Amino acid sequence: MWKKIRILCLLVILLIVAVNAWKDKNQDWRKPVFVLLHPINADGLPSTQRYIQKLSVQDFQGAQAYLQEHAQQYRGQPIYFYFNIGRQLKVLPPKVPDHARLWDVVLWSLKFRYYAWQQHQKADGAPSLTLFLNYYDPAKTRELKHSTALENGRIGSVNLFASKKQAAQNKIVLVHELLHAFGATDKYEIATGQPIYPIGYAFPDQKPLFPQAKAELMAGHIPVSETKSKMPDSLEQTLINAQTAAEIGWVK
Repeated sequence: MWKKIRILCLLVILLIVAVNAWKDKNQDWRKPVFVLLHPINADGLPSTQRYIQKLSVQDFQGAQAYLQEHAQQYRGQPIYFYFNIGRQLKVLPPKVPDHARLWDVVLWSLKFRYYAWQQHQKADGAPSLTLFLNYYDPAKTRELKHSTALENGRIGSVNLFASKKQAAQNKIVLVHELLHAFGATDKYEIATGQPIYPIGYAFPDQKPLFPQAKAELMAGHIPVSETKSKMPDSLEQTLINAQTAAEIGWVK
């Protein structure tokens, strides 16, 4: 009898996991999207803390408008994105392994999902996805490590600069990772960082091809020649192309 009960409990758990994984990969875009943002003082500096204390939802309105505009373009009907700033957290998310083996990545993924589960409180509600914003003072940290997001669990660890001057580029990184959490893939070469032609180009049919005027958001750079590209200054210098829109379910 007890063996049957244990098997039944295991089957129920597996069913719950399978249903949640299916939901994560099949976003219902007819519903509004609630994005929970948890700021973190990643370098522990007083300057970073002062920046975090001044954060408000208005600082992310450009990202909301950008997503709603592109969703309207592809779907022909609005999708409403609502950003909410949650509690400031004291504990950093698990560090993403550098050049790790598959097992290391799997282990990190499990640790990250457990971390997200630990941080969640009833007051957070049931957000569509949760992003942990790791802020660094650019005067002390000149270069940030790659951010990352998981579609399974809809969570992301986003490295940002604690500076008003970097706010526009922060939004690019944030929206890039947000779309990863909905299934969008990177569209640049891992080794070089160069956008992949044609899927990583904003205007792949443009003649002459270079220079491009915008970056495809998931490529992250504006191609200016076959071997060179530059960072966009703001979301206005990026777009979401049809392939990315298909990956996240905006078009079929």
